[in-house]
Amino acid sequence: MVSVTSSWLYCLSLLSLFPFISSSITIPLQYPQTNQIPFQDQYQKLNHLVTTSLARARHLENPQPTPAATATAPLFSHSYGGYSISLSFGTPPQTLSFIMDTGSDVVWFPCTSRYLCKHCSFSSSSSSPRIQPFIPKESSSSKIIGCKNPKCSWIHQSNINCDQDCSVNSCLNQTCPPYMILYGSGTTVGIALSETLHLHGLSKPNFLVGCSVLSSHQPAGIAGFGRGLSSLPTQLGLGKFSYCLLSRRFDDDTKKSSSLVLDIEQLDSGKKTNALVYTPFVKNPKVEDKSSFSVYYYLGLRRITIGGHHVKMPYKYLSPGEDGNGGVIIDSATTFTFIAREAFEPLSDEFIRQITDYKRIKEFEDVTGLGPCFNVSDAKTVSFPEMRLYFKGGADVALPVENYFAFVGGGVACLTMVTGPERVDGPGMILGSFQMQNFYVEYDLRNERLGFKQEKCK
Repeated sequence: MVSVTSSWLYCLSLLSLFPFISSSITIPLQYPQTNQIPFQDQYQKLNHLVTTSLARARHLENPQPTPAATATAPLFSHSYGGYSISLSFGTPPQTLSFIMDTGSDVVWFPCTSRYLCKHCSFSSSSSSPRIQPFIPKESSSSKIIGCKNPKCSWIHQSNINCDQDCSVNSCLNQTCPPYMILYGSGTTVGIALSETLHLHGLSKPNFLVGCSVLSSHQPAGIAGFGRGLSSLPTQLGLGKFSYCLLSRRFDDDTKKSSSLVLDIEQLDSGKKTNALVYTPFVKNPKVEDKSSFSVYYYLGLRRITIGGHHVKMPYKYLSPGEDGNGGVIIDSATTFTFIAREAFEPLSDEFIRQITDYKRIKEFEDVTGLGPCFNVSDAKTVSFPEMRLYFKGGADVALPVENYFAFVGGGVACLTMVTGPERVDGPGMILGSFQMQNFYVEYDLRNERLGFKQEKCK
């Protein structure tokens, strides 16, 4: 994330766009409807998801600077690769769609009737739904965050030096500088607001939210579920949150959703979730020096086996080193798992060594950006070696084959993990949502651990 305080943006935001603003829950989880990509075929779709996964990996590796006990909301899946929830802000409430993102910490929405978004249409149809913005002037609870407000530094992820050449009154009225947030494939710019968040009977006043007036490649607002001070879990004081990621077969199906569950109790209720296996979150030793890494959920991945054979990967990619680089994070906004090339190649080679019943077809690898790919068109049944992940704490999981191979038109199956050029900084592996579909995943923030189990999400 990067914060920008250029004077032209500051004046544009404050003078032109904001003259009207005075100085356990269950949520449906789905894919945003505005993301209906007009793919000509499945290969083009896969190539798009490969591109966005790699762009996301580049960003995460080197980012630029007492109510009811639980709440539940629908969670929907989308063809551009994300999962979305609906949240309501303002007085009276305005309901908007947000991409759930465990790899960032800012909550922001498209804002004002003058909201501009470049390259944000994911449909060639003229009837494609327009991005719905939040209208601050229609909410009596909208307030611009002041520069002296501690929450101003939350959204900028750094201390803000307010203008020293001002009188006492003007200093008190000085607004928080505009922010700019860079994601893997997009950008958003706006100012910080204080608003009321409504979640199925829960109202949270003075919630910090970004009011974005200009974006690029962003199909919806983003709800940051990372570790930062501005994230939704931190601002709500969640003890845990959990979700089940619907199968990608239901992309853009508004009638199919799974659930996001927020546990708002401050004390551990003692309730246990059956059949979950847990692995502790891992500390990155350099989060103070590299604050952008502090929002990530690091996992202790010990090893990976393919068909029972241990894949030998350099350990520096599986565990954060003394310099803060390496390690494994889980990120709901990354589609295909990213693995650093030096660790990906032995994994890919092992699949190629073991899969001898199907011919490898490199021309499809060039088309999709995935690989290795195999011709399975003549097979009555398809059999691939099991992929199993072993985590610290004794947790291990065998992934269903549809979570690591995509079966596309023409009888082709491709490994759905990606790599890029050799990199030095950032996580060595980013566990993406494609690999976690039809898994129930619990972020136990009280006990600093991740729980999961395989189940059909519905």
